[in-house]
Amino acid sequence: MTAHILLVEDEVKLARFVELELSSEGYRVSVAHDGMSGLAIARESEPDLAILDWMLPGLTGVELCRRLRATGSTVPVILLTARDEVSDRVAGLDAGADDYVVKPFSIEELLARIRAHLRRAQEPDADVLQFEDLSLNRRTREVFRGKRGGASLFPERAIELTAKEFDLLEYLLTHPRQVFTRDQILQHVWGYDFMGDSNIIEVYVRYLRLKLEENGEKRLVHTVRGVGYALRE
Repeated sequence: MTAHILLVEDEVKLARFVELELSSEGYRVSVAHDGMSGLAIARESEPDLAILDWMLPGLTGVELCRRLRATGSTVPVILLTARDEVSDRVAGLDAGADDYVVKPFSIEELLARIRAHLRRAQEPDADVLQFEDLSLNRRTREVFRGKRGGASLFPERAIELTAKEFDLLEYLLTHPRQVFTRDQILQHVWGYDFMGDSNIIEVYVRYLRLKLEENGEKRLVHTVRGVGYALRE
């Protein structure tokens, strides 16, 4: 699919030049000439990458980036700036920018940075398991449900799980739609030497459902009568 790039630049001639170069590379480009218009486009269209000039009327590129990050947006952001002081670069990165290009710049360098960030954004993270609007990070042991950024009936929220609840959900997420028997779940989540009551699975499935469906979200952990459990639509 053609990547959608948002360009927010108040220098009209420069914006037109960059827009033409991006379009010739096959990108779909949206252009804004002030910060507030750029923010509105970013929220409405959810671009694949944003190029923001640092000095913009109404809302600076740094503040625009900060507001995007505050809404949960993870869109890669490249700042265009005439500022090359270390403190300025740090301020931009602290605001949530992924990269910066100092003016005047070569279009070849900007295009290379764009390709690198788009490629990185498309690479799957082996530590993150995802199904529907549910995601689990094995490295940070964080769980989220809902849509990130933009208008959504169920905005993204963090879900606090106990260690065993996390392990159970991780096991189900490793093979979405696959039905796991109670014996399989006991062996992989509680261990081969578990001597407790097998009803422990029903208890923890109930705990998981309560937390995953706390805001009225649709059920993802389903009971397959007489067999076991599966994570599916």
